[in-house]
Amino acid sequence: MDQPDPRAALDALIREKGEDYASLSRMIGRNPAYLQQYIKRGTPRRLAEEDRQVLARYFRVAETLLGAPADRPARPVTGDIARVRRLSVDASAGPGAVPGAERGIGVIGFDPAWLRRQGVDPAMLSVIAVDGDSMVPTLDDGDEILVDRADGPARLRDGIYVLRVEDTLWVKRVAMNPTGRQFTIKSDNPAYPVWPDCDPAAINVIGRVVWVGRRMP
Repeated sequence: MDQPDPRAALDALIREKGEDYASLSRMIGRNPAYLQQYIKRGTPRRLAEEDRQVLARYFRVAETLLGAPADRPARPVTGDIARVRRLSVDASAGPGAVPGAERGIGVIGFDPAWLRRQGVDPAMLSVIAVDGDSMVPTLDDGDEILVDRADGPARLRDGIYVLRVEDTLWVKRVAMNPTGRQFTIKSDNPAYPVWPDCDPAAINVIGRVVWVGRRMP
């Protein structure tokens, strides 16, 4: 029996599950156009073995469907992939972003065991983009950040957080005042101002940034 065309099979899985090429490309650590080029243009000629393993595990299909040799012993499924939603909002690292509707624009997959080691609950995670340069060199414009919404006001401590002030969304560094619950909002880029002695009651802490992904130049 002839094996199915792995490009057509992968394309059908992506459409069936409502996924998108860019999100899945990032999931396997590739540039956002990687899977679209593979499916539509035939470049690369075949998926790398490690990429095929992750995609097969993510879609819960046999690797042979995605191009593995038919005579290769099937690998047992040893776990799942945690699917974290990417939202169509930006957290400003610049002059301030006014968020629109927080609709999903795809997912990024993470190893559940890795998430457990970070002490986070996949159900409380979101991925959003960074807009601006005020957090350079820690965060660049266009970086995607993993935000733990469970790590909010009650656990606030020094670190990088997504904050909402009125209708404006920020990603900034928080430095706690050791003598009380007030805190300072800082930018890692020294060209931007510092806001000292901020009142926690005036700021909505969305969550702590626990991971960043970026495209290499």
